[in-house]
Order: sequence, then C-alpha cells, then structure tokens
Amino acid sequence: MFSERTTWELRPSRLAERLAAMRAAGETVLDLTESNPTRAGFAYPREAILEALANPKGLVYDPDPRGLLSARRAIAASQGGIDPSRIVLAASTSEAYSWLFKLLCGEGDEILIPAPGYPLFDFLAKLESVRLARYPLFYDGAWRLDIDAIARLAGPRTRAVVAVHPNNPTGSFLTHQEIDALRTLARERNLAIVSDEVFAAYSFTEEAFSPTLAGETSVLTFSLGGLSKEAGLPQMKLSWIVASGPEALRDEALERLEIIGDTFLSVGTPVQAGIEPLLRAGESVRRMILDRVRANRDALLGARRAEDAWECLHTDGGWYAVLRAPRVMSDEDWALDLLESEHVHVHPGDLFDFPTDGCLVVSLLPPADRFREGIARISARFRARA
Repeated sequence: MFSERTTWELRPSRLAERLAAMRAAGETVLDLTESNPTRAGFAYPREAILEALANPKGLVYDPDPRGLLSARRAIAASQGGIDPSRIVLAASTSEAYSWLFKLLCGEGDEILIPAPGYPLFDFLAKLESVRLARYPLFYDGAWRLDIDAIARLAGPRTRAVVAVHPNNPTGSFLTHQEIDALRTLARERNLAIVSDEVFAAYSFTEEAFSPTLAGETSVLTFSLGGLSKEAGLPQMKLSWIVASGPEALRDEALERLEIIGDTFLSVGTPVQAGIEPLLRAGESVRRMILDRVRANRDALLGARRAEDAWECLHTDGGWYAVLRAPRVMSDEDWALDLLESEHVHVHPGDLFDFPTDGCLVVSLLPPADRFREGIARISARFRARA
C-alpha cells in the first residue's frame, strides 16, 4: 500500500526507548543533545520579533516563485551584498536540499555526502529516489576532506557533492586548499557543489576560514543558509539558496529552480515581509549563541585532565562537540551507560556515521550550569570505566 520511499525502520533505538521510559517515570535527565535555540534559555528580543511579524504587507498574498524581492534584497545585504536575483527562498534547508535534488538528479542518480555527517540526508535522498555515497572525513588532529576518496566515488551517475561548511557534527570548516580541490574535481567531473553554510557564523577562533562559496564563478554551486541558525529562529521557517558559477549555467539553474519554487510556494508571506527586522533581531541572538557555544566549548576542554583516557576532538565551529570515549564499549553502549548511570543524554556517534566506535556528540547550546554539570558527570564516568 505504501511507497518504497517510506520504508524506514520505525522501531525506536534502545537509547530512545530507555530515554522515553525514564522521562515517563518522572526521572530528571540532563539533555546534552538540545539543538533548538528557542528552548536553550536565550533572552530573545521578543518585542522586535513580534513587531516584525505585524507588518501589514503580510496580509497580502502576492507570491514570487523565488521569494519576495524585498526579502531577497534584505538577505543579499546581510550576506555581503550579493545579487538578489541569485537567491531563491525556501521554507527550510531541508526543503532547499529537496529542491536541489529535484533540480540535479533523475531517479537513481547519486549525490556525494560527507561522513561523519547529519543523518537527515538519508531521509531526504530516499524521498527523492536519489542514491547517496559517503565520502570520508579523516581525523589527524583536525578533520580533513579525503579528496582522493571523493574522486574514486564520483561515478557516471554522480551529479553533485555536498560540502557542509562547517560540518555537522565535526565542526570542521573547509580550508582554502580543500575548496580549490573540490572546485577542480567538480569542474573535471561535471559536478555541482552544494555548500551547506548554516553554521558558518559560529567559529571558535579568529582563523580566516572562507565563510561561503557564494562567489564561485567556475563551477555551478549552491550555498545554503537560513534564519534557523543565522538568527536562532528555526520557527520562522525561512532559508535561502544562493546560486553561483558560470553565468549561463547559473541562470538556467535559477530558471529551473523558479519553476520548482512556483510549484510549492512554501514560504509564508509574514516572515518574508518582516525579514529585515528579523535579521536585525537575529544579530543579538547570534551573538548570545556564539558566546554560549564558545564558553561551553572552553568548559569542555577545561574538564579534561592530562591523565584522562578521553578527549574532545578538535572543532573549528558550529554548535556541537565530539568526545572520544575510552574504547571499552561501543558508542551506543556508552550513550546508554551515561543515560542510566549519570542521567545524561548524549548522541552516539553511529547516528552520524563516525567510522569507529567510542565517539559521542554533545550540543554546546545548553545553559552553562546544565552543560558543566553534564560534562562533570560524563568525565567522572569515563574515569570510572577507563
């Protein structure tokens, strides 16, 4: 009766079942997986946000398939003054991926994605009847692209390579050398580049990373961003695709995206009409989030003793941190052990396709006191089981 595109494993994992049982029993759990900034204790500029949504233009339905020009102009200005005609608005980054898969792929065509990486790709690709191939990131004190592996994986039905910049969850930005190598490979193999830049505003250092590929001229490239991370406003449901590359190819891509966008017209008018003040309000939210994730990252690094058998892997930015636990059990068993013994909830690394056991992922968004307490419990448990 149902489409093969929806044949997912519907049974919850052992970790999800145990977490649900503990919460149903009224047990308190320190959640170090929180990724929703609206639930992380930030003081949002309430009046400014509500006033932005009260714009009378939000009462008029006059859709533009690429998104209202006024909204695209405001986003273009916030992104360094790019041409607003190169921007297409969508309701979310997930929807942006869906549209790009429709644009670039026929049934059974292939997209290259990074591993470790965000698990949502599997659902998006299956819904579009697209195949995924995972290219590895390797760790040598920092996370690196394996360009040779990408070249080996790119076959006759490969249509694009996704680069998450910075990666979720490893927090690794692409280096200038890696961008050059991706550009060369994409040009040689006739591939598009999809650069997911939703976390680009959150760097842990002042190192000069290229925050965007939106200025690319030699390869068809799509740069993704949105209010969810840029302004800490996931509930507003507005993201953007910036198309770049050779002019003729870029313009044809935009014309085709316009038809896809016209088919769905998914972005609400009120958020588009209020985008300029929402972006201004989001500046203060972004600063609060950046201060929080940097402080929690510092606290995490400070929690480790020189003799400890666990470590926090290097990250350049983003909202997450990766812990390498003592290798006495699998990452799923570690996550279960920490939940049951310490009442701390973390993500097991296999959720993100880490290549080895013992990797755990924690969010840096929780309030400082909750985060420090959770890390203290994790550290104590690591020492007890090492």
